[in-house]
Amino acid sequence: MCFSATTNFVGSGVLATVGVMTLTKVKHPRELLFASLPTIFAIHQFIEGFVWLGLDGYLSPRVTQDMGAAFVLYAQGLLPFLLPLSVMLFEASLKNRRRMLPFVIIGTGTSLYMIWALIAYPLQISVRGNSIVYINTATNNTTLAILYVIATCGSLFFSKVKDMVLFGAANLTILLAVMAVKRYAFTSLWCAYAAIASIIILVYFWKSAGIRPFKYVEAI
Repeated sequence: MCFSATTNFVGSGVLATVGVMTLTKVKHPRELLFASLPTIFAIHQFIEGFVWLGLDGYLSPRVTQDMGAAFVLYAQGLLPFLLPLSVMLFEASLKNRRRMLPFVIIGTGTSLYMIWALIAYPLQISVRGNSIVYINTATNNTTLAILYVIATCGSLFFSKVKDMVLFGAANLTILLAVMAVKRYAFTSLWCAYAAIASIIILVYFWKSAGIRPFKYVEAI
């Protein structure tokens, strides 16, 4: 995220509150993964706070590198898989869930490649323009970026839940804005603003309490 460790830690605290409030509204196990996203984003931002501390000289280079690796592991290695899976599990009907399968498959393949690349190639961490820059030569390419966007935003647009489409639109707008203004810091900035957009998830869980849980009677 921008500016400092303090910004990340404060943001993490706010998101953790949002996450806990969202989780209290869960009414079925199938809702749990999607409802957990704000909490996971909170942990993610908390981890990046330690990356900032390391870059500011308060932590050792080894700890800084480990914290950076943990941050990127979620952002690049896990999110492309977890997000479409959470949407698929949430959908009420078999037909809708099957519509999500291509995105889960794309996300799984993208995640597996990302994890391999993060293990096989060194991660470079630096500061530029008040933002943290994470560079892995094997993951920094246009084709992978397109697959990443399809996996993380595509399933949301095909959801039958209106607020998921809204969440997807917010994420895509933020993604395009970051790519246009600060592409070099994409991993850090997009994850930060996607985390802020996860407030949409809380709003949905609160206002949909009367229509959930859906009748999950069909197998995937």
